[in-house]
Amino acid sequence: MPRFFCGIDWSEGWNDVAVIDAQGALVAQARILETPKGHKQVLSLLSGLSTSQRHSRRQVPIAIETGRSLLVAALLKARQPVIAINPTIVANYRGRVSPAKKRKSDRSDAQLLANIIRTDGHMHRPLPAHSEQLLALTELSRAHSHAVRQQQYYLRRLRSQLRVYYPAALQAWASLPKKILRPEARAMLHLAPTPAQAAKLKHRQIADTLAAAGRTRLITDEADRLRELFRQPQLRQRPAVEEAMGTAMLSTLACLDRADRLAATLEAEATEAFMAHPQAKIYCSFPGVGPVLGVRLLAEIGDDPNRFTSGRGLRAYAGVAPLTWSSGGSRSVTHRKIANKRLKVTCHLWAFASLTRSPGARAHYDRRREVGDRYAAALRNLSGRLLSCLHHCLAHDLLYQEEVAFPPTPLDA
Repeated sequence: MPRFFCGIDWSEGWNDVAVIDAQGALVAQARILETPKGHKQVLSLLSGLSTSQRHSRRQVPIAIETGRSLLVAALLKARQPVIAINPTIVANYRGRVSPAKKRKSDRSDAQLLANIIRTDGHMHRPLPAHSEQLLALTELSRAHSHAVRQQQYYLRRLRSQLRVYYPAALQAWASLPKKILRPEARAMLHLAPTPAQAAKLKHRQIADTLAAAGRTRLITDEADRLRELFRQPQLRQRPAVEEAMGTAMLSTLACLDRADRLAATLEAEATEAFMAHPQAKIYCSFPGVGPVLGVRLLAEIGDDPNRFTSGRGLRAYAGVAPLTWSSGGSRSVTHRKIANKRLKVTCHLWAFASLTRSPGARAHYDRRREVGDRYAAALRNLSGRLLSCLHHCLAHDLLYQEEVAFPPTPLDA
């Protein structure tokens, strides 16, 4: 049991530090900046709490409302136990000491954070001890996810713009893979951003643009098809409005091109970092897990072997473990909404991808559907099964084995 507890109210400028003892009495306070000097002040303050030779600053847990600040990174590097507490939880704890929950003070909040881990420290876990390689991979993975979301946003915006003044551009590649995202489609939009300009294009201009965009087969036939499509009669906006819409579309197209390049670059860097990780071979051995899904799974689960003591804890963290509500005579079972949302979405995609790559996963999904589970619930159940298998493989350094993960049932036999 620690003798002292520390709370830090983190902000962009000053950081308030409060230390209390096991009885809740305030024993030290300080205000520091997020600088090397401020970091040393915190460590010196914790080291000077007691003159006993048995006292070590590493025995003092620190509670803070963030897990990603520079101060937290410096404390973890110094092997100081840090507990990140959600600000919503801290706001609810204020009701213990004052009926006015909205009254906030940096100094009192620092003391409140220390009291939270003094009274309920067993309910809050320190930040996991991930490797430096994993932390770098996590940043790349989340940056790639953000770039993909930006790419999808600009694609939807581009489709919306084209639909109201240039529907022929959407029809031209609607039956082909990637549709408007195809390099030749974007090259044609750069060449002719309005229907008026597209109708005036010559066969040679279209063919040269298609070849420059990377098309190698049936260039002449494709040029004929596009030229005929663009010259067909269609509803048009007024000339000045059409020109303005073409200019706006080009700006969206430029953003889409930039987001596409950024996503491709980040995917390559994240994949390289993932394949260099020692646990990559375990993740890639699972059905439906490729480099992108593997990166996201590893980034959100981490490589701290002590983070999840059981597969049940990992399933709960991912939001795929069922949650039972029971009060009086009522009882209901639902899915968890408070979870790692990134990991929950990734597990959904993983379970869906495994249906065509694992006979056992497909049979498990079909059984869940037969007993009444809907599509999402069956995939969540399958995600939980896969996560349990993954936890076992990571704990024992084993590769995935289909016959062990999904042993044949008497019905299958």
